[in-house]
Amino acid sequence: MSASFPPSSDVGEILISESDIAARIAEIGVEIANDHEDSTPILVAILKGSVVFVADLLRAIPGPVEVDFMAVSSYGAGLQSSGAVKILKDLDRSVTGRDVILVEDIIDSGLTAQYLLKHFESQQPASLKICTLLLREDNSRPQMDIDYVGFELPPAFVIGYGLDVDQAYRNLPYIARYAKA
Repeated sequence: MSASFPPSSDVGEILISESDIAARIAEIGVEIANDHEDSTPILVAILKGSVVFVADLLRAIPGPVEVDFMAVSSYGAGLQSSGAVKILKDLDRSVTGRDVILVEDIIDSGLTAQYLLKHFESQQPASLKICTLLLREDNSRPQMDIDYVGFELPPAFVIGYGLDVDQAYRNLPYIARYAKA
């Protein structure tokens, strides 16, 4: 039985290749290691979209690092944020006094990241940084410091490398435009 996945009608132009993603993640790993020479940072990955990114990022950081996961929802099954962020799964351990790096797959409106920053700040971490694979151009996004950015994108709905449409296409090894958006 041959599979026709992914349907060419759903996958548009490849915007970021697998090799470009790997190279940039290697650079970010070194940046994080250099910034945290004297500590063991904890990467807080936001499920499900960042799981592919954080797995590769963990391997790219030379030196000690920990990881924990949160699940939040702001999209539901649609192509645009609902505007309401809900925590579906919180961290397993406290981040009080820890160097925390929030790991996102994509930041567009900034709503989720801003909500999570407030959530973590209330726990008094030693430091709090943001790492995102993709930063979508959005002039309406509130001002926030994003410490590690993989790639900047124009406004487009993208899939692949962890990003999905109704849970599909996360397994693509590259970032592509979703052709039906």
